[in-house]
Amino acid sequence: MTLYLYNTYTKKKEEFNSFEPGEVKVYSCGPTVYSHPHIGNFRSFIAADILCRYLRYKGYEVTQIMNITDVGHLTTDDNLAPDDEGVDKIQLAAQSEKKSPKEITEFYANKFFELSKLLNLYPASHYPKATEHIPEMIAITRRLLEKGYAYAVNGSIYYDISKFADYGKLSGNTLENLKAGARVGIKSEKKSPMDFALWKQDPKHLMQWDSPWGRGFPGWHLECSAMALKYLGEQIDIHTGGEDNIFPHHECEIAQSEAFTGHKVIKYWVHARHLLVDNQKMSKSLGNFYTVDDILKQGYHPMVLRYALMSSHYGQQLNFNMDLLKASKGALERLISFRRMLEQRAESLEHRVVQVSAQIQAQIAVSKKAFEEAMDDNLNISEALGSIFDFITEVNKSDIQYADAVAIKSVLGDFDNVLGVLSVVKQKDADDEIEKLVIERTLARKEGNFKRADEIRKYLEGKGIILEDTPRGTTWHRGL
Repeated sequence: MTLYLYNTYTKKKEEFNSFEPGEVKVYSCGPTVYSHPHIGNFRSFIAADILCRYLRYKGYEVTQIMNITDVGHLTTDDNLAPDDEGVDKIQLAAQSEKKSPKEITEFYANKFFELSKLLNLYPASHYPKATEHIPEMIAITRRLLEKGYAYAVNGSIYYDISKFADYGKLSGNTLENLKAGARVGIKSEKKSPMDFALWKQDPKHLMQWDSPWGRGFPGWHLECSAMALKYLGEQIDIHTGGEDNIFPHHECEIAQSEAFTGHKVIKYWVHARHLLVDNQKMSKSLGNFYTVDDILKQGYHPMVLRYALMSSHYGQQLNFNMDLLKASKGALERLISFRRMLEQRAESLEHRVVQVSAQIQAQIAVSKKAFEEAMDDNLNISEALGSIFDFITEVNKSDIQYADAVAIKSVLGDFDNVLGVLSVVKQKDADDEIEKLVIERTLARKEGNFKRADEIRKYLEGKGIILEDTPRGTTWHRGL
């Protein structure tokens, strides 16, 4: 089956074909490391993770590069470049916390990696830092000057977007519309208020490097062009990011990279939509701003948060709330309970039936087809998850034997290679007391002693033990 992805650049769903057969190069916009990552950040990162996991599921060798922005990203917007005016977010954090910029970026980069591991993001092939690629940025800037796409003013270098005819094709912000809505008060040294900085001269900036144009620092947009071209070359299959990156960041990245190389660099642009909280934009002033730590401190397992953030299609806005977390917890516990039942059946020595039944073989084939059709349709995760739960419902109607359980557990593992929510949820060793109580409860129910059966259930629930009664008996697992 063929994978189709919605390409932000062409505004349509397209058949995916990589530049090199069997290989996929992916560049993902990573974190700006000046503060604790919030759940909106990780919605975008998890969307990229699901994409790369599914490409691997389909047999591709995936090289993913995710940058670490540790210089150049500013707090205020102008019509084109948020790095043209304002205070650098990293510099602001350094001054607020009375630390050096390097201390700030190292601390929050480590925090990002810690949370990425907790949320089971498949590690990128490399995480290049902007500050470690200043020579590459200077080289691109020099070349753009030579080719007439940029100009120097007072030690700063600006990209002249009037020289790039395709500017605006990604975002729909045409040069004419930008001119009509140009904001007053933009730096007068630029030829046009829409031009953006490649290299900036500012003696007040804490982070400075030598360049052919004097001491300064790179513009935000330049870093991604430099690192994408260095690590993935001039033909990159997919570029991912949040929809807030479309303009101006990715629009400017296209202008830089294509002017530098002389040809199109990125084949598919894939963007995750905004995350809402209780149907509103996440904002500290509204009291609905959540970091990842905020959610984990409420006692939710990291995989519950991962499930919640991936449960809606990346191309649709996700409304995050406590009901979503509770529903995600329930769904994940159902998956865990099903896996535990399979493990118990597979470990059973009583019925070593070595041939998978025809019925189970057919159910597996139907489930794999449904899962893959959903994911091939622009990563329709909602339908893919639905197909798994339909599979569980059908399988639970069957008398699962040893070979059946092994086969089902294998395909569930294949699905989880894409979802990434089960593999890190480990079951603790079976507790003798729990096993004895489950057996006692089963006997009590057979004898009609439902009062005792309910007492045992309530006791175990108080211990965080989830019981599930199935046609084949009662299974249990520890709650998340």
